[in-house]
Amino acid sequence: MNKWKAAIVGYGNIGKFVLDAILTSPDFEVAGIVRRNPENVPDELKPYRVVKDLNELGKVDVAILCTPTREVEKYALKALSMGINTVDSFDIHTQIGDLRKTLGAAAKEHHAVSIISAGWDPGTDSIVRTLMEACAPKGITYTNFGPGMSMGHTVAVKAIDGVKAALSMTIPLGTGIHRRMVYVEIEPGHSFEEVAHNIKTDAYFASDETHVMQVESVDALKDMGHGVNMVRKGVSGKTQNQRFEFNMTINNPALTAQVLVGTARAAMRQQPGCYTLIEIPVIDLLYGDRDELIRHLV
Repeated sequence: MNKWKAAIVGYGNIGKFVLDAILTSPDFEVAGIVRRNPENVPDELKPYRVVKDLNELGKVDVAILCTPTREVEKYALKALSMGINTVDSFDIHTQIGDLRKTLGAAAKEHHAVSIISAGWDPGTDSIVRTLMEACAPKGITYTNFGPGMSMGHTVAVKAIDGVKAALSMTIPLGTGIHRRMVYVEIEPGHSFEEVAHNIKTDAYFASDETHVMQVESVDALKDMGHGVNMVRKGVSGKTQNQRFEFNMTINNPALTAQVLVGTARAAMRQQPGCYTLIEIPVIDLLYGDRDELIRHLV
């Protein structure tokens, strides 16, 4: 069986779990890893090509972008210009529409596919919200995250000047309202008050109640666990009081990585363009014979 060649772009929390997910997928193989410091090769990467730029690799069918969200567009445009499909877990909800337009134009120009915001939220949770709304078109859905570590918010804090290490915890208050608890180690010579102000005014945090605390060791607090509770109460036809609920408790980067690899599989089955997960047939994420999958799942 010919396997699709996947490049891992970025080797942080998500990239490490993407490697695991590729190695357990019968239809993929590792084309190589792209990282800022290719000279630093941990033992688990020694069997693979580790490079600084995607164009240093040979044939690549799909690039799995494990970069910080704010770098996704740059890396996606580079890959798409080479005719390489891309998948990512871009997670700034208010900017997804604009990213879809930008990458859609590039994907069509270079006859490639980009699937964006394909983690668990946005991503698989988006599919669940869509199904709930189809079952009760009139109503309200509440998405409650956590308690747990938000990778996107944590990376955003780490990028702020003066932050040595960071952890952003999401605490659900109910009805889709959240509190952000941010723990930071401060670089010498920087003001905690200024750092806290810059965190609270960042786009990731500006719309939520946010508390910033200085600690001696972020690592002593870190736990990759996360979760979600989604509830929709609405109307089916003219029937009131229809209630749906979805829960999961997860390792955040491991789930994100697994969804990304499934999405990479789906990307190989789409027409050129840019998509979100709710636009993709969910069966396209799965490995296996289509007829057998239908017999098994329907």
